Amino acid sequence: MAVTGILGKKIGMTQVFDEKGDVHPITVLQAGPCVITQLKTLARDGYEAAQIGLVEFVKDKNVTKPQAGHFAKCEAPPVKVIREVALELDAAGVLAVKAGDRVLVDIFSAARFVDVIGTSKGRGFAGVVRRHGFAGGPKSHGHMFQVQGSIGASSYPSRVFPGQRMPGHMGAEQVTVRNLRIRGIDLEENLLMVEGAVPGSREGYVLISKAKTPPRERRGFAGSGTVDPLKASKKLGAGKRK
Repeated sequence: MAVTGILGKKIGMTQVFDEKGDVHPITVLQAGPCVITQLKTLARDGYEAAQIGLVEFVKDKNVTKPQAGHFAKCEAPPVKVIREVALELDAAGVLAVKAGDRVLVDIFSAARFVDVIGTSKGRGFAGVVRRHGFAGGPKSHGHMFQVQGSIGASSYPSRVFPGQRMPGHMGAEQVTVRNLRIRGIDLEENLLMVEGAVPGSREGYVLISKAKTPPRERRGFAGSGTVDPLKASKKLGAGKRK
C-alpha cells in the first residue's frame, strides 16, 4: 500500500506488559477502515496526495448533492470525515493505489513509530497560571496570586507586543504528537496500540501517519538484532586470550 496515513478514532488508554515485565502506558486507536475518495496528481493539482475518508454510517440527508457526486465517481460509500495524506512509491517505483481502494491498519505492519494529529480537549477560558504555567504571586491574604500583573511597556513603546501571554481560550486546537512507538496491531479489528498519550477525548478523530523523522535506536537497546558493544568487546577479548 502506497498510502502513508489513515484516519481513526481514539478509543481510550490502558497498559501492557512486555516480555521483561515492564509496564507501558498505551493508547488504543481505531485505525480505519478508510477509503480513497480522490487522488491528487502533480499535473492536475500541482501536488501528489490521496484524499481518504473514514468509513462510518452517514445518513442520506446529511450528504449533499456535490458530496454524493464526488463519492459516486470512485464508487465510495458516503463518509463524514475527509483528510489528505501523502503517498509513497512501492519497491518497484510505481504508485499501487487508485481511487476507491480501501486503506486498513496493515499499512503500519512494517513501521515502528507513528505521528498522530488530533484536536486537544477544550478547556474554556483560562488564566495565565493554568494556560501558560505562570507561578503566580504571593498566596497570602490580600493578594490576587493568579493575576499576571502589568503587561505595559512604560512610555516606550507604549503598546503591548503581539504574542503576549495572557488569559484566553485554552485547548480545542490541533496538536501533533510525533514518534509514538507501536506496541501492537490488531488486523481483524483495525486497532493500533501506541505507547504514550494522544491528544483529544475518547471517540475523537485523529490522523495517524508514518513517522516523518523516526528516532535513532541506541546501540544495544533496540532489540536482539543489534550488537551490544560491551558484550562484543568481551567476547572478542576472550577469543584472543585462547
